[in-house]
Amino acid sequence: MSIEEIALEAEDRMEKSVTLLTDQLRGVRTGRASTGLVDSVRVDYYGSSTPLKQLANLSTPEPQQILIRPFDQSVVGDIVKAIQASDLGLTPNSDGKVIRLNVPSLSVEQRKKLSNRVKDLAEEARVAIRNIRRDANKQADVEQADKILTEDDLATCKEEVQSLTKKFEAKVNDLAEKKAAEIMEV
Repeated sequence: MSIEEIALEAEDRMEKSVTLLTDQLRGVRTGRASTGLVDSVRVDYYGSSTPLKQLANLSTPEPQQILIRPFDQSVVGDIVKAIQASDLGLTPNSDGKVIRLNVPSLSVEQRKKLSNRVKDLAEEARVAIRNIRRDANKQADVEQADKILTEDDLATCKEEVQSLTKKFEAKVNDLAEKKAAEIMEV
């Protein structure tokens, strides 16, 4: 593999780590209602586990409420059960046609716990990025041992991978800081 191929593969994998973190942070609760809270809920729909967003229209008509409007009215009971079984800690209110989730405001203690959860998720993403750096550097060492890369190429490759690592760690830090600030907002 050339320097460019090693760097591109590392960058692609790092980008996927940041995307995963973004998806995980979307599901972390803040003081406001967000459809991202229920994105991860899976509903048993005719024997298959289906994401809620494929079964219903999700909206936030009010800052403290999520409205779930199923495409098929017969699935309302299944959605209610799935929400109750999830770890959201929200109680669904159903009138048979739509489901309302009232999102209570968070206490200071809950906000701190969620903020710590965000920090943990960010650290996991940073570790993943560093592991990708390690893998890319190992690949470069192998290529240099096989006489495909020169020592100068090896140094250049490792510098490039390190700059990618710094760039993606900065993205992770920005995402985590924004989410933590959003959680601590009253």
